Amino acid sequence: MSWLHTAVLLPFIFALIIPIVYRFIKRIHIGWFVLPVPVVLFIYFLSYISTTMSGDHRFAELKWMPQIGMNFNLYVDGLSLLFSLLITGIGALVTFYSISYLSKNEQLGNFYCYLLLFMGAMLGVVLSDNVFMLYLFWEMTSFSSFLLISFWRTRQASLYGAQKSLLITVFGGLSLLGGLILMTLSGHSTSIRHLIAHASEIQSSPTFILAMILILFGAMTKSAQFPFYIWLPDAMEAPTPVSAYLHSATMVKAGIYLVARFTPIFALSEGWIWTVTAIGLITLFWGSLNATKQLDLKGILAFSTVSQLGMVMAMLGIGAVSYHYQGAQSQFYAAAFIAATFHLINHATFKCALFMVAGIIDHETGTRDVRKLGGLMTVMPISFTITVITALSMAGVPPFNGFLSKESFIEAMINVTHSHLFSLNTLGVLIPIVAIVGSVFTFVYSVRFIGQIFWGSYKPEKLPHKPHEPSFMMWIAPAFLAVLVIVFGLFPAILTKPIIDPASRAISNAHIPHAEFHLFHGFTPAFFATLFIYAAGIALIFTYHKWVKVIESIPERLELNYLYDRSGRYMPFYSKKVTRTYMSGFIRNKLMVILGSLIALTLITLLCMPFSLNFDHVSRLRTTEIIIVIMILASAFMIVFARSRLFSIIMLSAVGYSMAIFFIFFNAPDLALTQFVVETISTALFLLCFYHLPNLNRYNESKSFKVGNALIAAGVGIVVTVLGLIAYGNKHFESIASYYKENVHSLAHGNNMVNVILVDFRGTDTLFESSVLGIAGLGVYTLIKLRSKHKNGYERVEENEQTEK
Repeated sequence: MSWLHTAVLLPFIFALIIPIVYRFIKRIHIGWFVLPVPVVLFIYFLSYISTTMSGDHRFAELKWMPQIGMNFNLYVDGLSLLFSLLITGIGALVTFYSISYLSKNEQLGNFYCYLLLFMGAMLGVVLSDNVFMLYLFWEMTSFSSFLLISFWRTRQASLYGAQKSLLITVFGGLSLLGGLILMTLSGHSTSIRHLIAHASEIQSSPTFILAMILILFGAMTKSAQFPFYIWLPDAMEAPTPVSAYLHSATMVKAGIYLVARFTPIFALSEGWIWTVTAIGLITLFWGSLNATKQLDLKGILAFSTVSQLGMVMAMLGIGAVSYHYQGAQSQFYAAAFIAATFHLINHATFKCALFMVAGIIDHETGTRDVRKLGGLMTVMPISFTITVITALSMAGVPPFNGFLSKESFIEAMINVTHSHLFSLNTLGVLIPIVAIVGSVFTFVYSVRFIGQIFWGSYKPEKLPHKPHEPSFMMWIAPAFLAVLVIVFGLFPAILTKPIIDPASRAISNAHIPHAEFHLFHGFTPAFFATLFIYAAGIALIFTYHKWVKVIESIPERLELNYLYDRSGRYMPFYSKKVTRTYMSGFIRNKLMVILGSLIALTLITLLCMPFSLNFDHVSRLRTTEIIIVIMILASAFMIVFARSRLFSIIMLSAVGYSMAIFFIFFNAPDLALTQFVVETISTALFLLCFYHLPNLNRYNESKSFKVGNALIAAGVGIVVTVLGLIAYGNKHFESIASYYKENVHSLAHGNNMVNVILVDFRGTDTLFESSVLGIAGLGVYTLIKLRSKHKNGYERVEENEQTEK
């Protein structure tokens, strides 16, 4: 195992240790023991900068399940390093912030366990070179984020938000799995590097479009793109450190990473360019528009995250145009990749700081409702300064870093209209228009975010707590991020060569020149578009109360949340209705459904697929075998026509004992002995439970009841017999029996073939079967204990009632 594997597994190891340590440490905040994990990982990943700057990469291989191509292979290039630094760097600041934000009265052991699980899963997603490992970590992010969002599980809103995020992202995860499987089949590999290197094989595959659609579904659900964004605002019910981490550097960035990573494979498709760009711009516009009408601070930031993610997604779509050109033209359009990677960093800095500020306001005033806030500039000057810097960066105002990437975004949207591909020079005129309109509303909600908290009239009577600045520990993390916002805005060269250039090269097929960002590029179309954004934004701010009523008047039935809630309300109702048709309390009804499905599916398969019956190698029946078959048939018929359950149980055991005799004549005395033991125990258990069986009179059963039983029984018998004959007559592979005969003694050092197969050759199967039995036993024991407690509780209640009487 390499150091790279250790880095990915380190959060998981600490996630197991922290809850145990937490039980023995009460005086010190457990966050101090968690903080070194992201700090050490961030420092470790910094050591790879020199490698990626030189255009090289690091690969670490660890074979896990090579038979199915699922190996724990990790790969560090410019793109994965960028995300790794964001995950660990922001993770360290969020952990530090949470130490002062979360009280010791909270279940901190659980919180930091979930946080570390999430951190490790995200590192696994961005560093995996194996598609199946990527999917495994992808689903782990959904699961761990569900635990984080529902951390305050006593709140109904937290459970609702966690459930919504899990349902939507897991749906996208299943779609992603289908796309990855199609890619591996057409690319003949599970290695992401190999698939990218042999992209032409995937592009010529008939499943190329389907794989692209499925992967985009997975990316859009995770990164909250329209129309799947609805889970993100409800995830705000998580503690503020969780919101800051999920929205700035981790959960929502996973879909962005997926699109960026697989761009070299799908960029040649017109559908990829238009879909990624259009969905990104729609998400940008819709998210920024909805952010302007929110009344909750975290709600504003949630929709702003949706908006910013759409912006990055659109840049990745525009950058894919570069794959259709060569030379200078390719570099011209590949500049969108540079802008996208730069904005990923910028968004992480200002958005994480803004969430922390929102948490500070909530922590110190007791509310996040903007209608109760205002006039806090003089009361909380440090928080005001941090908010101004980071919010204006989000608005795209110089000299902050958000302005540089926003300017590059507008420039990329305008430049794409010069392309003569895919109607981009005609219909593509809408691209810069939508981008500019979305940016106008971004400016509006960013500036209003500052004003609603710190400007206006002070309303102390509406605040649950007397506002004041937080402790030094709480504002140091957002203050540090605010400093980065300024530094990256004034000196972007700090990031360009070591981080942005290698990340952009990993996405693009062109030789991207050294990225350069300037506060003033001259009087370009992007410059005038930025001036228009400021002017229109200021005008909309002063006329806010006039036009916001139009947005607020949108009927609830037209919102996607309404559709989700309606489906969530009616789906359980109809599912219960369907379930009750076969879950009636009678095992017979359940068996009818299961066995009827078996008969129907098998017959359909046999009718659709050619098969043949071959009796050439069937051995002759001996007299003893005919007698045993007659005994089995006679016992089975007697079960059907028996007049008492006791006689039915005896006849059922007679069938089992007759089968044991078969084993004796086939020279398998050990199997016969096992069958005898099983039948004896089963018969004893049946007789033991005989007294407790429900009092049902079988002779009052209708004819249709008996006919249904007969048809199902006959159908299952025929189907199983036909399947057995087909399997016997259509052997396409050599029997594995010869392998066991040759190796049972030399490899397992045993003479009893059956025992050796069960214990050695198929030991894992036997282990899991034993585990299932153990789990079932624990479940039965738990139910019995709960039932006894339930009974005792009722008895105590009755005694209390009698005492009161």
